[in-house]
Amino acid sequence: MSDIVPPEVRPKPAVPAKPPNVGAPSPSSPFPPQGPGIGGSGTSAPPPSGIPVPIGSHGPSHAGSHGVGHGLGHSAGHGGGHSAAHSGGHGQSGTHSSTGGSTLLGYIGIDTIIEQMRKKTMKTGFDFNIMVVGHSGLGKSTLVNTLFKSQVSRRSAGWARDEKIPKTVEIKSVSHVIEEGGVKMKLTLVDTPGFGDQINNDNCWEPISKFINEQYEKFLKEEVNITRKKRIPDTRVHCCLYFISPTGHSLRQLDIEFMKRLSHSVNIIPIIAKADTMTTEERQEFKQRVRKELEMSGIEFYPQKEFDDDMEDKSDNDKIREAMPFAVVGSDKEYQVNGKRVLGRKTAWGVVEVENPNHCEFAQLRDFLIRSHLQDLKEVTHNIHYETYRAKRLNENGGLHPISSTITESTGCATAHTADFGIP
Repeated sequence: MSDIVPPEVRPKPAVPAKPPNVGAPSPSSPFPPQGPGIGGSGTSAPPPSGIPVPIGSHGPSHAGSHGVGHGLGHSAGHGGGHSAAHSGGHGQSGTHSSTGGSTLLGYIGIDTIIEQMRKKTMKTGFDFNIMVVGHSGLGKSTLVNTLFKSQVSRRSAGWARDEKIPKTVEIKSVSHVIEEGGVKMKLTLVDTPGFGDQINNDNCWEPISKFINEQYEKFLKEEVNITRKKRIPDTRVHCCLYFISPTGHSLRQLDIEFMKRLSHSVNIIPIIAKADTMTTEERQEFKQRVRKELEMSGIEFYPQKEFDDDMEDKSDNDKIREAMPFAVVGSDKEYQVNGKRVLGRKTAWGVVEVENPNHCEFAQLRDFLIRSHLQDLKEVTHNIHYETYRAKRLNENGGLHPISSTITESTGCATAHTADFGIP
């Protein structure tokens, strides 16, 4: 009875040494090299339980060959080839490294990131702020209503007899929540009645420029606050539709001055209003003349060439730039044409269909503005125009005092300087 040794103190079997050439894979062999050790790896790791497993037996090593890899394969006594197949096929940790990146051998689920982002943004909703600028009577409100197929802009029937014409340009904003397919968008329309309607129109763009900068300033103040909101309300103007009168001759000096002064602070999209007043030939000649005048005046309208991210964007934007300014017709009335209801303008010669590409370029403008470039308009506003204003504002001498005082009042500190809060 004294010769029986408990299993805890039994000596472990000696592991044979690894030959010098074992471990170097052969170029012609698809399997890893097999040595005299367990699983063809020379020296094997002990089982998780710490109890030695005799060579040729089954144990925890079988599960390890599937889940962990080379170290815990089947024993050589059971079959080294089976161990090598498991080690080579299942023991790569799910990826294959190469110079071009990693190829997944199994499903992880990173493709659900886009779905997560979609759900997040669906809950949050979207903001889009659009400004319309142009003379009275060019159909600004009607066109916006046609774009979104809703009464987002109240139609102005002209000045009443007892109503005074404003001496300066007024800024009127109205917001609506539009929902389509479960997607909610807060649309804010900024109208500028009185623009270009005076006898003397000197500096009539200043109220508009001031309003645009005030929205940048409001956003900047929210950013530099210590206890700022989780989601800063975005009232910045993302797009400015500038309506050009369909004269058929050339741009007016007021048109050139406005676009030249505001093209660096907002995304300007020039459009020719009421294009049904011109023939097809007159419209094409007028568009070419407008493009040439804009180029000669150094006016950059959206999408700018320097903002093209890659060759695909450049190709798409080049086609858009060649078609601009869009000659459009707006209408929120429906008529029966060939057995179907269409939006259009009824004339003595027939119905001008708004959404018909053969009649006007409204469909191109809508696809460009909403379906393909709405998000890019917001990104250019934030990354280019707002950053330009922000850098200028923070670099001004003494320009930070109003922002610093806001921080001081909100936090109750005795002194507050923007530099103390790590603002670049």
